[in-house]
Amino acid sequence: MASESRSLQISTAPVTMFAHLIVTAVATLLLVWLLAKQEGFAFKSHNKLKIFDLHPLFMIIGFILIGGEAMMAYKTIPATKIAQKTVHLLLNLVALLAGIVGIYAVFKYHHESGIPDLYSLHSWLGIGTICLFGLQWLLGFLSFVFPGAEMSRRASFLPWHRFFGPVFFLMAVCTAEAGLVQRLLLLRIFQGQEALIVNFIGILLILYTVSVGLTVVLPRAH
Repeated sequence: MASESRSLQISTAPVTMFAHLIVTAVATLLLVWLLAKQEGFAFKSHNKLKIFDLHPLFMIIGFILIGGEAMMAYKTIPATKIAQKTVHLLLNLVALLAGIVGIYAVFKYHHESGIPDLYSLHSWLGIGTICLFGLQWLLGFLSFVFPGAEMSRRASFLPWHRFFGPVFFLMAVCTAEAGLVQRLLLLRIFQGQEALIVNFIGILLILYTVSVGLTVVLPRAH
């Protein structure tokens, strides 16, 4: 029985390799979509769609993909616990800043195009997710990094930090899926190469979510 149970165990190594491949695939497909099928991206342009295209760029590559790498840092970084925590903290900060820039880009696009803000479920989920993610990062910093944090506070907050991290990551992915569908509907794109690219991005994001989740719960390879 012992040998049988050991044979069923899976380490993080193949799962994280698969997750990293998905990161590459999603980033590539997203860039192909925005550069070849859409208008490209820019913070200032007479073509306002270029400003909008910064939104999926920063939210998917910056917020979701980098945020997922931050969650996997404790299993993928072959270093001390302090180094892993530092990488985890910094990657989450990069993800948070990218998310803020992505939110700014879509508000800028709306204001310059005369479009109302926060009119869809996607936008409601997005604002809620970025705010909760920022609160999670701030509380994590104060509890685990700030020198004055008490050990009792760290111990009591750790289970909640571990629980809400994946929850907020899942919320981010759900928000992105809703945004991709909304974008295709607004552009009235229901079939063809562009629709296939966007659909594949959505499927790969789901696979990435599963991979990140498995990496978090599976034991590290020895």
